[in-house]
Amino acid sequence: MTKKNQIHADSVLGERLLSLLSGVEQVEFENFKMEIGDLELFIPVGIGGVPGFVLPEEPKRPTELFREGFSPAVESYPGSIREVTLGATKKDGGSRGSTITIGGSTTPAFSNPALPPKNRTAISMDVFDMAVALPKTLKAAVLDVMDDPAEWARMNVNTFGADCVTVHLMSTDPLIQDRSPQQAANIVEEVLQAVDVPLIIGGCGDPKKDAAVFTEVAERAAGERLLLNSVTLDMAEAKTLEGVAKAAHDNGHLLLAFTGLELNSAKELNRRLYEYLPPEEIVMDLTTVALGYGLEYSFTIHERARHAALMGDTELQHPTISASTNAWAAREAWMTMEPEYSPKEIRGPIWETVNSLTLLLAGVDIFMMMHPSAVRTMQDVRSWMMQQEITVPQAPDWVRTRC
Repeated sequence: MTKKNQIHADSVLGERLLSLLSGVEQVEFENFKMEIGDLELFIPVGIGGVPGFVLPEEPKRPTELFREGFSPAVESYPGSIREVTLGATKKDGGSRGSTITIGGSTTPAFSNPALPPKNRTAISMDVFDMAVALPKTLKAAVLDVMDDPAEWARMNVNTFGADCVTVHLMSTDPLIQDRSPQQAANIVEEVLQAVDVPLIIGGCGDPKKDAAVFTEVAERAAGERLLLNSVTLDMAEAKTLEGVAKAAHDNGHLLLAFTGLELNSAKELNRRLYEYLPPEEIVMDLTTVALGYGLEYSFTIHERARHAALMGDTELQHPTISASTNAWAAREAWMTMEPEYSPKEIRGPIWETVNSLTLLLAGVDIFMMMHPSAVRTMQDVRSWMMQQEITVPQAPDWVRTRC
């Protein structure tokens, strides 16, 4: 039989089998044997009709953006951040024209536009009691007042709109000028007379000298509710922490508890301070690292502290402060690096701004800043983010955009 005849016979046989099996749902074979080479299965789609089967339609190309609303979930937490008030008016025993209250948050920072922080983030601008080495970009704005801390403070308030002023008593450092606590207190009194905003008083970093300076300043400025910046675990080891804490509490001041990027150390320092003054008189400094040198770790530490506090950790339920001026410690903020980078007159303020904005999102309550442009940007962003209803600009219609 030729190949052509064989194909015809197979076709006839197949038709007969289909005719015999018409209407049959099941076939049972006995002693059946079949030799198959390459087996091909073919399931007809749309041929002869398959009950209930519909070919899917080809997806249509979108012609516009999907319009979808967003309603942030309202979350509640068992804990909250304590409120702390800086400065005291005349009726409270001080001489300040206004006070600043920080803290009070009950949710993570800016997690819900409908639940902004209870109190506005505060901005303090730096003043030094001696000539210090500053980048030219920073020095340009304050060159005329650098030799007069009182005038420097007045300019920060009247010209740049600072909420408060930080007075750094660097001249008391035993390795620099070693000025006496009495001389340091005289400078604080001059600044108190020059401005009527709350003050933050910074030391030189020597645990024994700072203790003596803070004690003298606390007594001379009794009732002004200063924030003494800062007390550390080194003071505890030097056995000077108790004296500073008692002097601050007895004279109506606040303490800034400084630790280096380690929450267990922050909790330990706070526990020691609770022995001498109530928690409402403590602010935490968890350390700010410059952009490019570990800022992301500072953000993580601040965020962890805030979440732990909201979840009920009472030893971390304190407002926090950030020395965003530490951004100027980065050489990229002040070195001449043109034309690869932008001019340092622009780059430096941006470096400080990024530092402060980053930690603003982590929940920091008060910033110590220096460059007027960075301060102005923070003031604008702060006002915008405190709004309960934020208007977002219309997004471009990229679906219809043609290259």
